[in-house]
Amino acid sequence: MKPIANIFTKGSTTQISVAVAILVQKGQYLLQLRDEIPTIVYPGVWGLFGGHLENGETPEAGIERELWEEIGYCPSDLTLFGCYGDIRALRYVFHGCLDVPLTALSLQEGWDMQLWDVDEICKGERLSDCSGDCRPIAQPHRTILNDFLRIYPQNC
Repeated sequence: MKPIANIFTKGSTTQISVAVAILVQKGQYLLQLRDEIPTIVYPGVWGLFGGHLENGETPEAGIERELWEEIGYCPSDLTLFGCYGDIRALRYVFHGCLDVPLTALSLQEGWDMQLWDVDEICKGERLSDCSGDCRPIAQPHRTILNDFLRIYPQNC
């Protein structure tokens, strides 16, 4: 795959560049319950794994780094799904198969991680074993997942 340039430009309305991953295992999607730290974006809600690109970092390098940092694993088959921009961020969205058991992952960032089925994603919220209550999916990530499910109804 040809590397994508980080298209962040100084003075643009997009504040940051981010790379996130849709990780799929047997029709289920791995999501992270973000820490409840008020200073982070979308605290205490479910979202995709990933994060900010470092200065000069390509989206491909960024998502690989973020996945290794957050769960100690990165699929070898990550493919660009699309780019989503809003006033807060430009999100490079990748997808790939999660071909290891959940027990092989090591959650280093976030409060919880769980595999979600399509019905749960459509509902937009789920009980977290760690928090003990239902938490929603961050709206931008829910939009991304719904778009992905329309295009790839069966994946991995």
